[in-house]
Amino acid sequence: MSLPDVLSRIEAAARRAGRDPETVRLVAVTKGHGLEEIERYVLRYGEFPLGENRVQEARAKIAAWPDREWHFIGPMQRNKVRYMRPFALIHSIDSVSLATALAARAAREGYRPRILLEVNVAREPQKHGLDPGELDAAVRAVRRLDDLELLGLMTMAPIADDPEEVRWVFRELAVMAAQHGLRELSMGMSADFEVAVEEGATLVRVGRALFTE
Repeated sequence: MSLPDVLSRIEAAARRAGRDPETVRLVAVTKGHGLEEIERYVLRYGEFPLGENRVQEARAKIAAWPDREWHFIGPMQRNKVRYMRPFALIHSIDSVSLATALAARAAREGYRPRILLEVNVAREPQKHGLDPGELDAAVRAVRRLDDLELLGLMTMAPIADDPEEVRWVFRELAVMAAQHGLRELSMGMSADFEVAVEEGATLVRVGRALFTE
């Protein structure tokens, strides 16, 4: 698959769901790939948000392309909040305490991060994210933080041989977002992004599929 193939599949999935394909953005996940690979497989096709999940790796790439739109998509510890300023969107805020630490840092630096709350919809013990039962209180708490802008929710579905097996995860996240009036839904990866788009994803995080011939 290639990036144009992924875009075509996103468009087809959106149309199957009766959606405008323009409401879905591809986040090209570049983790583990060098600058030449990223040029060859991603940048040559146009302007897309670039997603990274490791701070140190991201910093080198941001230095190479500072004008690109960068998203942070990986797990984040509190000691990493000082590195978040270059990111246009942070997908993986998984606790109120982390959001509070980020807001405090941002206030000192004079900027306002845009964030998504990560929800562990499937309640997998090995994954990060808020328990669905914690979401209502977390949304209320984060909205009280004036130095953050909460845009939506993110989730990672369980690994499955058939993407249909995880459709319910995306559907439940979409319901949660609607209940809170949140417009952005970051869900769907290389193995399941089409189902995620059919269920309302506005951001799909695709990496592996972009870097295979």
